[in-house]
Amino acid sequence: MATILKAQSKAANAVGSKSGKHKEKRKRDDNEDEDVVMADYTRTIAHATSNAQGDEGSQKKKRNKQRVLLLCSRGVTYRMRHLMNDLEALLPHVKKDSKLDSKNNLGLLPELAELNNCNNTLYFEARRHEDLYMWAAKTPNGPSIKMHVQNIHTMDELKMTGNCLKGSRGIVSFDKAFDETQWGRMVKEVFTQIFGVPPLARRSKPFIDHILTFSLLDNKIWFRNFQVMEKDPEQPNGPAQMSLVEIGPRFVLTPIKIFEGAFNGATIFSNPEFVSPAAARMEVRRSKGEKYRIRKGVESERSSRRELRRRPEDELAVSKVFS
Repeated sequence: MATILKAQSKAANAVGSKSGKHKEKRKRDDNEDEDVVMADYTRTIAHATSNAQGDEGSQKKKRNKQRVLLLCSRGVTYRMRHLMNDLEALLPHVKKDSKLDSKNNLGLLPELAELNNCNNTLYFEARRHEDLYMWAAKTPNGPSIKMHVQNIHTMDELKMTGNCLKGSRGIVSFDKAFDETQWGRMVKEVFTQIFGVPPLARRSKPFIDHILTFSLLDNKIWFRNFQVMEKDPEQPNGPAQMSLVEIGPRFVLTPIKIFEGAFNGATIFSNPEFVSPAAARMEVRRSKGEKYRIRKGVESERSSRRELRRRPEDELAVSKVFS
């Protein structure tokens, strides 16, 4: 009887130990499943966080990739060509292209800008070998600004004492009057992207030693370029004194129209005070012709009065008696 009870107790202990082992194994599997799930969840969160940090880093390190296509039309004079060379020397992110043959089909310019990997365009259009118009456009979607260029003075012509490093970046300064009008704010934004040299431009140098100023006066944009001098040249060993010395070039821009697209589209702004130079010359010629007509009219009246005052010839005149 005792042997039977011992055998039953051993069998019960064996069954209990097996069930305990199964429970421990089940608990271990459950724990492992939970660890796997938690590891996957942690990995997902870490990946999302890294992506978010990467996006923030990419937003913080977003490069300013502004490139400008510079070209002109046929018929430019030497002064216009020298102005383009001065602008090319001032802006290291400019890509200069050959002359455009067609003056009527300006829709080719966005395609040329795309071929040259440029997102801005400066196009100088010459008419009658004496009038110069400048187009400043954001390609390929716009806007574009058409302006009349006057009072051009190049660097070689001015012979100023100022000088700056070729390829250096310049500070673009605008008059506060640009913020007073809507078209002024648009011109300011377009000029900022065109004349502002990116910090990582291909031919730029990490120096800032000149200032490009745009002033608004009488609805005209006045452009000047100054060198920033930290010391007085007359006293090189004296204390530091900031001063500005003009370098050149200088010119005046008169806004004519602002279009919604690149060289086309709806007209956003039109200058009602602008008079084309051809119309101004026609008015000058008309005034000179009016003076000529007045002078000829006076001469004809004088001759007619002289004929009326002339006395009739006497019959007893010497020329008739002794003829």
